[in-house]
Amino acid sequence: MTVIVAESHYQPPNQLLTTLGLSLATFMRVLDTTIANVSLPTIAGNLGVSYNQSTWVITSFTVCMAISLPLTGFLARRFGEVKLFVWCTLLFSITSMLCGLSESMGMLLLFRAIQGAVAGPMYPITQSLLIAVYPPEKRGMALALMGMVTVVAPIVGPTLGGWITDSYSWPWIFFINVPIGIFASVVIGAQLAGKKEITERPRVDYVGLIALIVGVGALQIVLDKGNDADWFHSPFIVLMSIVAVIGLIVFVIWELTDREPIVDLRLFRHRNFSYGTILLILSYSTFFAMGLLLPLWLQRTLHYTASWAGLAGASIGIMPVLLTFFVGKYAPKTDLRLVAAAAFVVLGLTCFAQSHFYVGIDFMHVALVRGFQGLGVALFFMPVLTILLSDLKPNEIAAGSGLSTFLRTLGGSFAASITTFVWDRRAVVHHAQLASHITPYNPTARDALEKMGQGGHAQRAMEILNDEITRQGFQMAFNDIMHVLGWVFIALIAVLWLTKPPFHAKSNARAAPVED
Repeated sequence: MTVIVAESHYQPPNQLLTTLGLSLATFMRVLDTTIANVSLPTIAGNLGVSYNQSTWVITSFTVCMAISLPLTGFLARRFGEVKLFVWCTLLFSITSMLCGLSESMGMLLLFRAIQGAVAGPMYPITQSLLIAVYPPEKRGMALALMGMVTVVAPIVGPTLGGWITDSYSWPWIFFINVPIGIFASVVIGAQLAGKKEITERPRVDYVGLIALIVGVGALQIVLDKGNDADWFHSPFIVLMSIVAVIGLIVFVIWELTDREPIVDLRLFRHRNFSYGTILLILSYSTFFAMGLLLPLWLQRTLHYTASWAGLAGASIGIMPVLLTFFVGKYAPKTDLRLVAAAAFVVLGLTCFAQSHFYVGIDFMHVALVRGFQGLGVALFFMPVLTILLSDLKPNEIAAGSGLSTFLRTLGGSFAASITTFVWDRRAVVHHAQLASHITPYNPTARDALEKMGQGGHAQRAMEILNDEITRQGFQMAFNDIMHVLGWVFIALIAVLWLTKPPFHAKSNARAAPVED
């Protein structure tokens, strides 16, 4: 007779220390996606390049990370999850140190690209390892912790990066990773040394790998540089778009037909993984667009400094920190679709609230709305992550996590490019509509201009009025976008009910048959 051994988990010598090591590595990795943003002007000045050239510090990291993310499953099968995590984290620390020691932009871009490449597998492997070291009844807590780190780290990044750059020097935004990464890699290497893993020597799918590098690399460059280059008015963007389309078409066709694909797109045969990934992409992209637009609006429209804009938005991290324990403990005992639906309702309502912001709004009002928005964020990540991993086989967890994280990251890049483009274009439309009312036949406008132009300052009065119209145009465009984002969150509730319970994040420990 053959029976199946019940699913088990690996118990490390010290579960708390293991969780700390995994969490610190993830926090460091997610933090690095935003910490350098506010330091670019300083980096450009110190290395003697233009600001536009310095933006490749961000692009080189995101391009290489986007390429390596979907390779997580292949690398985990080849080297094992623990070894992959330890080496990626250690290399991340080494390249961080080399970034800080760079004396030219070329050196910085090279080490930043390597840093992005090793950063890719870190998040999905951390997710898989957290699930592996917790028993089934506590895996919701592990995923809730991942959600909190994913939300808090990007919020801390710009504020911390600005403070380090102003108080010390820009290399320290990279140097701070070194002790964290070494600590995390040593702790996890020691704590999970006894974890049994089955490694394989899969055939390297060179055609799929090359198509992935070319297609995803070109697409990420288009998304990062499109706004600055005026999109398809630029021959470079047109060329990169053609390369991206051809590369991605070849990649998808080849991976679906190859016997041993380097990225297993067949994972989408799982219902919950398919709809869960769609939920993750759309909800994260909407959340990312909202988080990107708010500080831009605060600085451009309300004339906040970068530091004050960061503080106004930072309140969104309070609720996830306070509620992580409760969400992780109690949410798995309910229908996770209800928890996620509640999160989307809160996020949608706060988007609608932001669609009524105005140029005279005070700091506290903005911070309170963002703080309440944190409730939706606290309820959002854990249910969605659990749903999309729930019907994967144990040995598919790392690959599924890597693929979904890759698509989530790509969705965030699309959201960033589309949001800033639409905001600028809508602002132009609203400016034209508002300016059309400034005519000699409009008594209100005429009286205002006469008062402002008293003393022979008519030209200055027109300049002031035009600046205010521009400001109001950006405000109205901000309100338009927030209104649309609110409806996107509400619409996602319907997608939730396309998934089917039971929802249970499986361990990557493999069940084994036992002969009786």
